[in-house]
Amino acid sequence: MIKKTSDLVEPLLDLPFELSPWRLIIEDEPRSAAANMAVDQAIAEACAVGDSLPTVRLYRWQPPAVSIGRHQAFDEIDHDALNAQGFELVRRSTGGRAILHIDELTYSVAAPKSEPRVQGSVMDAYLRISDGLVAGLQKLNINAVKAESHRRAGKDVSAACFEVPSAYEIMVNGQKLLGSAQSRRAGYVLQHGSLPLTGDITRLLSFLKLDNAKREQLYKQLSERACTLAQALGIANADPEPQQLFSIAVDALSTGIAETLNLDFSTAKKATLTQSELKRAALLIREKYANDDWTMR
Repeated sequence: MIKKTSDLVEPLLDLPFELSPWRLIIEDEPRSAAANMAVDQAIAEACAVGDSLPTVRLYRWQPPAVSIGRHQAFDEIDHDALNAQGFELVRRSTGGRAILHIDELTYSVAAPKSEPRVQGSVMDAYLRISDGLVAGLQKLNINAVKAESHRRAGKDVSAACFEVPSAYEIMVNGQKLLGSAQSRRAGYVLQHGSLPLTGDITRLLSFLKLDNAKREQLYKQLSERACTLAQALGIANADPEPQQLFSIAVDALSTGIAETLNLDFSTAKKATLTQSELKRAALLIREKYANDDWTMR
């Protein structure tokens, strides 16, 4: 049985930040790959100039897509395999490696650089946001912890994001559950990450250019080193509905982040994008995220 947030952990005490109004956007309908990345950037830019409150956004993807990191090689992806499945490809503005976005929840946190919760180094902000994610997952009775601060992906890491955890990414029983990436530019901090909900964690390998030996090796590594939310909850064999898991995860993560970072979502809970954000996102789709000049760079 999956317990609701209200049944579990009490709010944290002695919070390090003063209560601050933030916006919570829960996307009921999934968006395309290019649209999701454009919306995240549009929100971050609006936050940077004070047009929008700092924002937590929780969303999904349709059709399924592979996203690659800002500096990842385009030719690491098997584009024929992606096209055969009708899946999309997008290049993120953040770093990291390839992720298959299917049966998952994606979160993003966007704030101006002056916001205390994201000030300092990349790893300072990572640590604070990870604390919120861990608190949310623990509300589901999951033994979630942060990866150790000294962990870094080495030069020989594969194209698959979930092969190894990086510093402060979220682990459950030694397996990576939630990975994140961050961008700090133009006056804003944008961090987003992927929480696989259910299904086969190794599906990504079908869309990477690998020889048979490497594919077999990575299949074994991913199976051992990564897991889904359903596996962490011990309900994978029950074949849970992704929509049910999405709703449960939304409740838990939004509450954990709000309590840990002392955020007030009450005035902007389940908010929507502003017209200026929608307009900026539409431009970013055309000129960047759905544009081959960006994707194939």
